[in-house]
Amino acid sequence: MIYPKHYDVIVIGGGHAGVEAALASSRMGCSTLMLTINLDRIGYMPCNPAIGGPGKSHIVSEIDALGGQMSIAADMTYIQMKVLNRSKGPAVQSLRAQSDKLLYQVYMKKTCENQANLEIKQDMVTDISVDNSNYVKSVKTILGVTYEAACIIVTTGTFLNGIIHTGFVSQPAGRLGEQPSVHLSDSLKALGLNLGRLKTGTTPRLDGRTINYEKIVIQPGDEDEKRFSFFHPSPARAQIPCYLTHTNLKTHEIILNNLDRSPLYAGKIKGIGPRYCPSIEDKIVRFSDKSSHHLFVEPEGLETNEIYIQGFNTSLPVDVQIEALHSISGLESVVVMRPGYAVEYDFVFPYQLKYNLETKSVQGLFLAGQINGTSGYEEAAGQGLMAGINAALKVKGKESLILSREESYIGLLIDDLINKDIQEPYRMMTARAEYRLLLRQDNADRRLLEKGYGIGLVAKPIYDQYITKQKSIRHYLDSVEKNYVYPNEITNDLLASFTTSLRKKLSYAELLQRVEVTWKNLSAFDGFKIEKDFPYGENVEIEVKYKGYIERIDRQIQKSKDFEKKKIPAAVNYKDISGLRKEAAEKLDKIRPENLGQASRISGVNPADISVLVIYLHKNSFQN
Repeated sequence: MIYPKHYDVIVIGGGHAGVEAALASSRMGCSTLMLTINLDRIGYMPCNPAIGGPGKSHIVSEIDALGGQMSIAADMTYIQMKVLNRSKGPAVQSLRAQSDKLLYQVYMKKTCENQANLEIKQDMVTDISVDNSNYVKSVKTILGVTYEAACIIVTTGTFLNGIIHTGFVSQPAGRLGEQPSVHLSDSLKALGLNLGRLKTGTTPRLDGRTINYEKIVIQPGDEDEKRFSFFHPSPARAQIPCYLTHTNLKTHEIILNNLDRSPLYAGKIKGIGPRYCPSIEDKIVRFSDKSSHHLFVEPEGLETNEIYIQGFNTSLPVDVQIEALHSISGLESVVVMRPGYAVEYDFVFPYQLKYNLETKSVQGLFLAGQINGTSGYEEAAGQGLMAGINAALKVKGKESLILSREESYIGLLIDDLINKDIQEPYRMMTARAEYRLLLRQDNADRRLLEKGYGIGLVAKPIYDQYITKQKSIRHYLDSVEKNYVYPNEITNDLLASFTTSLRKKLSYAELLQRVEVTWKNLSAFDGFKIEKDFPYGENVEIEVKYKGYIERIDRQIQKSKDFEKKKIPAAVNYKDISGLRKEAAEKLDKIRPENLGQASRISGVNPADISVLVIYLHKNSFQN
């Protein structure tokens, strides 16, 4: 049966990538269909019920600046809000929301159900068809229905040929209790895509009534609550604490004595797991010098007793999980409500993508989320948003929106996926950003909101608020530069301690450049004329403190942009270039970079290879 309606965009999957993709394309005016295996799992959090954290929070605020939904959902459904890395610089500070798992999922489902131009249907896609021009044409479902569309976005998460493992008990599943997608991988392979196998996992869920909270350390939220969304208001919500406990030598002994029963160590699991979020058994083996590891006890919501035990990802048998948990302080009598497990799934090697997340081999076919080799809700949502945007732009015959790594974490993520050799689940961290001082969470709106407004995802009232904010910040940046104070005018003890030995006048900016001086210190000085409720003082402070560094980075970025302008023709045969190492030639031929900047970031291509390539292009009159 061919469904009578032809859609502009079809989104396969309703996870974090699928939600952002479907909302973006529909909000940009495209008729959109979301097909998902289970309507009750739209926007579901299968692992940690939290949004944000180092690197990830930056992506969430960028999603907000571009007009996405995750930031708003996190603000509306949190049960704890906390800024991490407060003692460090603003580039690595990050907001983290402990979410009400059920409320977050219900909020996202309701948002999708009520979105104009978006239909959602429960069904499983088994096949993707293309026309004679290798352009996507339709999808076919397990119920025998064919839906036609101009563009298709695949956001299947861990469901492609998913198998979950708890000890030596294995079963086909995308998540515990949910059936996998068992035919779509074959269709993707038939379209010429190269697939691999990855692994991730989750922790046991505990009955919170059986935890002895007196023996573990309370971790409260922040009193001065911040938000992910820049301009969408959200009410303050009741916060509840998380807690901290630790593994110990007894825990480690139990796990090490049962490694022969671990599917990971017995060789039953073939997929490669995430390096930066290892299972507890892998962590204990790899870090054998450690006598303990942090475990965070985190509630899953206000209306449930289930507790997530962060740091205890495992695929050990259930009896071993229980024995190991009972060895931990505060968990001696804990009841396991759901066991931890590992999940293996198919993914598509992302070197086969263009920067707009469209596949190189099939026009109109976009991929986003864990299918591209990432881990984490935030990385998936960022990709989903960009895939939805670019599918809509393609339908409209407009140029793709490409974000660079110099202007966003989302751009950095996509650039890394395409150019790095992805063999394990990719996780975003601030350390991956060479320009992280520019890519702060606090300035995501300044970097990206005009782009969101330009494509129609950011509403005019939000844009007007943004313009007013930027004008206000610029006013105060100018004010602190042009207004001066003499040392003898300062009565504030902290400020006076920096100026008593000085005879000359100081600008407020010079005061603010000192590490110990904050905007609050400055605003407490009677001579400083400021609106008492000015909300963007921290933005001004950061700009003043890091002005010199930012100017230096801007010059570095300009040099790199010059490299990006040097295009590489598609006709270049890398294997014929004399002096180019074999590994470099193979990597360049596989990825087919568009310019020298991209070529220089490909894993396995070194500066000497780039020099050879530059000379070759110049001699053959390819260089522009």
